[in-house]
Amino acid sequence: MSNKPELKQDDPETTGHSWDGIEEFNNPLPRWWLWTFYLCIVWGIGYTVAYPAWPMINSATAGVLGWSTRADVQAEIDAVNEANAPINAKLEATELTEISADANLNSYAVSSGAAVFKTWCAQCHGSGAAGAKGYPNLLDDDWLWGGTMEDIHTTVSHGIRNTDSDDARYSEMPAFGRDELLEKEEIDQVVNYVMSLSGDAQDASKVEAGKVVFEDNCSSCHAEDGTGDIYQGAPNLTDAIWLFGGDYASLTETVTNSRYGVMPAWNERLTEAQIRAVSAYVHQLGGGE
Repeated sequence: MSNKPELKQDDPETTGHSWDGIEEFNNPLPRWWLWTFYLCIVWGIGYTVAYPAWPMINSATAGVLGWSTRADVQAEIDAVNEANAPINAKLEATELTEISADANLNSYAVSSGAAVFKTWCAQCHGSGAAGAKGYPNLLDDDWLWGGTMEDIHTTVSHGIRNTDSDDARYSEMPAFGRDELLEKEEIDQVVNYVMSLSGDAQDASKVEAGKVVFEDNCSSCHAEDGTGDIYQGAPNLTDAIWLFGGDYASLTETVTNSRYGVMPAWNERLTEAQIRAVSAYVHQLGGGE
């Protein structure tokens, strides 16, 4: 007995294939569907010719229309820059210390500077400018290179300890342990002394000896009382504000191997107006002198 179904008089032909006794009618696709499909192919070919489409080694085909999303974005940026050109020119021409005296100019500088900061500076100093280990907190009044508008402008323009600018802020702490300038016992002593300046030493019995080591090796930069010198980039050791940590292990690492934080120079990447704007923004955060 055959399981093959009987074809009715009006049934179309089958494909000739059978799957478990099931055969498929050889129904042609509707004409409207076929024409839609062919039109989609034509449209797709036309689109790839007219617009960027096919990826190449270094870029995609540009398309005969030359349309580009990047060009559209650049056009919008150019339009904004053109609209802001007069106030940017005024910002560049105004003395740094006089920017805050002009309410409209200062408002623009701070708003513009916030955008610059979040784009270029937040990666290191944090979105709220509170910094992180090795990256200064810009909200307090503890400045290594000065917190006046002029000082901040110089720091942003030329950076710190970089090879990009000849006018970069520069100082270098000796690696007292790595370069064998001090014995391990002397490092232990001076670390305990430094800890005593803003809190409790790990071993109080070593503080007096550490003071002698400090006066002989550290006071020329950090001052005899440990209050530092912002114009040398030498931090105040008496205020319990630490860039790399103030515990025994962190201070021992600092004295032994030194620290060498680098900030890039931004005068080749930002316009003068942008540098002034971000300087105004940082200055008004709360710690500006």
